Amino acid sequence: MNSVIPIIPIAATNPIDIQSLVQPDRVHKRVYTDPAIFELEMDRVFGQAWLYVGHESQVPRPGDYFTTRLGREPVVMVRHTDGQVHVMFNRCPHKGAKLVPDGSGSAGKFLRCLYHGWTFKCDGSLLSVPLRSGYECTALDLKDPQYGVRKVARVATHRGFVFASLSAEGPELQEFLGGVATSLDNFCDRAPEGEVEVAGGVQRVIQRNNWKIFFENLHDTIHAVATHESSWRAAKEEHEAMPAGTPKPFEVVIVDGNGEPLEFWEKLELKGYDHGHGFMEGIFVPPTDPVSLAYVASLEAAKGPERTDEILRVNRHNTIVYPSCSPHTSFQQIRVIRPLSVDRTLVEIFSFRLKGAPEATFQRTLKYTNIVNSPSSNVMPDDLEAYNRVQEGLGSDGGDWVSMHRAAGRDQPLPGGRASNGNSEMPSRNMFAAWAGYMGVDTGTRTNEHAGSAE
Repeated sequence: MNSVIPIIPIAATNPIDIQSLVQPDRVHKRVYTDPAIFELEMDRVFGQAWLYVGHESQVPRPGDYFTTRLGREPVVMVRHTDGQVHVMFNRCPHKGAKLVPDGSGSAGKFLRCLYHGWTFKCDGSLLSVPLRSGYECTALDLKDPQYGVRKVARVATHRGFVFASLSAEGPELQEFLGGVATSLDNFCDRAPEGEVEVAGGVQRVIQRNNWKIFFENLHDTIHAVATHESSWRAAKEEHEAMPAGTPKPFEVVIVDGNGEPLEFWEKLELKGYDHGHGFMEGIFVPPTDPVSLAYVASLEAAKGPERTDEILRVNRHNTIVYPSCSPHTSFQQIRVIRPLSVDRTLVEIFSFRLKGAPEATFQRTLKYTNIVNSPSSNVMPDDLEAYNRVQEGLGSDGGDWVSMHRAAGRDQPLPGGRASNGNSEMPSRNMFAAWAGYMGVDTGTRTNEHAGSAE
């Protein structure tokens, strides 16, 4: 029988109440639908975790800036004249106005507030104010560092990817990333020059669902054959209509893969790591098409055949860096997740260029984004409809609990994590174990249950 958990105002919500919503193999629907819980998430999850800010290539020159949000907090990433990248709250300490408009651009040699002309160096320190004499003999000391632009508590980078945490406490970035740091490494190692850069603009999609639903779907292999049936069947029919022996075009290969039988996905391996991260390991298939062969040749010229083979055999689909982004190493894109409300989520899709690779390689990255993840693609509208139906269904009185039972109790231990077969719901259980920890639940015993028991 479904149990009913009463709605508790945010001021009364406590760890014991949160603990009642998350069990090792199921979660209560309130974690997706309760606005009070969403507000707690903004404070406890997004206020503590390391969050993806952007890439250093988005601010290539001193004075260049890029704005975003960490949870609800508007921040700006800016490069100082010494070459260092800083992440600060996008707020003037004078009257509170945003220092720079949303988006990206160049502030020049300093940041100047539009409202009253207070001016700051690109590291946030106060440079000048109008009529400085007006503050003499007042309680406001312009030499006090608090009148500079406040910096985010912690900022760190990994291979050019910039992360920040609003909390001064917690694990360092490398400890936080754990096993998924290797995905970011492979992302960059695939470039002949060993570096990548953001290019091609950004696509934005506002989804009508809770942010956690999007993350759970990233490693949900069971849904593909059902949810994407119309597109994978059309792709197969398109290829069947071609002359016999015609190689599958790139577009067909990408789309009809969703039609693989469930037994195919079962053979893949899912890995989950502490803090909610994870990735799905695919099956390496040596490339044969001209675009891929030209790219491989460029990588071999730079790194040699043996190292090239090592790099390309790392075949990962939708790495999850919880709770803020999902890099795709094979097609060089990052999807950034920005919760807006309990049932609205902004997803921003950034494409990357592999430095030293042929231009056709980057064009393929853009093509992949347009085919799979664009809101007008052949694939993403199916997912968006599914997400919407889940969100609406969870708002009904048809039941209280959401199942995560598939392959529970069968996870295999890994250093800093666990592994399971491709059809397991281990990634969802792994993310909710991390979620519970952030939300204040003691996960000591829960982790053991999660790793080795079906109960």
